[in-house]
Amino acid sequence: MDAHIEEESSQGIRNRRNGKITKTVRYEAGTLDVQAPRDRNGSFEPVIVEKRKKELKGGLDDIIISLYAKGNSVEDIHNLLYKIYGIDHSTSSISLITERVMPRILEWQQRPLAACYMILYLDGIHYRVKQDGVYLEKCVYSVYGVDMDGNRDVLGIYLSASESANEWGLILEDLRRRGVSDIFFVCIDGLKGFKDAIKAVFPSAIIQRCIVHEIRNSVRFVSDKDRKKLCSDLRKIYTAANKDQAQMALDEFRIKWGKIGEKIADSWQADWEELMAFMEFSEPIRKMIYTTNPVEALHRVLRKVTKSKGAWISEKALIKQLYLTLIESEKSWKRKAFNYLSIQSEMEQKFGERYIRWLSK
Repeated sequence: MDAHIEEESSQGIRNRRNGKITKTVRYEAGTLDVQAPRDRNGSFEPVIVEKRKKELKGGLDDIIISLYAKGNSVEDIHNLLYKIYGIDHSTSSISLITERVMPRILEWQQRPLAACYMILYLDGIHYRVKQDGVYLEKCVYSVYGVDMDGNRDVLGIYLSASESANEWGLILEDLRRRGVSDIFFVCIDGLKGFKDAIKAVFPSAIIQRCIVHEIRNSVRFVSDKDRKKLCSDLRKIYTAANKDQAQMALDEFRIKWGKIGEKIADSWQADWEELMAFMEFSEPIRKMIYTTNPVEALHRVLRKVTKSKGAWISEKALIKQLYLTLIESEKSWKRKAFNYLSIQSEMEQKFGERYIRWLSK
């Protein structure tokens, strides 16, 4: 009301408060008496309970689920509802309301997928979950994809005891069961056996090891005084014009940095084909596939909500929280890839009939 009167005043309209009106509104648990403010001109439009409306807008269930999706605990929601609405909802009834999303989660987890994806970003995020009275570390596997039209989407989240190539293989099998027949690029970290697990399910996929992960591993035991200069020399490798120039830069790095250079260069050389896969493409595609940062950005969205909780009472509670957080924050991750028209043109040139075939499906 204060903001409304101030806005009208800035437009030269004279207005002021004119008391309150009491009315009874309905919500899921019964009725509630509210006092709606009035203004002299009658131009103010309440938001939570609109004029001439007799029920809470959106319903209390939606409000509870939205609060839960933003990281509030059941106890937090109980306290907030009491402070805002004067409603003393029990924590058990709030838990039952949040449980109603489970059928939606199951439907989302099993939904059919597109036949082909241009890129999959695969990565895991860890949480502590209570199991048989003991809190254990669990891995949430995230599959974040870019479809043939350049639209980003989370294809699934899966929970397991730990991150392993074998588990990733089972997840990729599930993607194929849900309709995925082909993938052009798969961006991964350095998990042992990851490449073989992917090739077993999608043999035509190009595997791109994350350059950022490789750099982090390279500088792990480098002193602070040398780190900046060493990273500058590593940059010459992955920003080279092509694989041959990248190889020359790696050889030069090996010689320049002596023993430490030898060790780092050997690590890069061992996974050279996967690290340098992006070199076969132009800048727009390189920027999209050289790192798993997109899925790590997705994880930052999840951690922003979940960071205040040390552990979860069950696997179901964790999956429920993650799903609701994803749905609540769709605008931050469900968007079209940048500069996709130029990417499509190059994909058609590079992959020809294989790429064109999937465009029509």
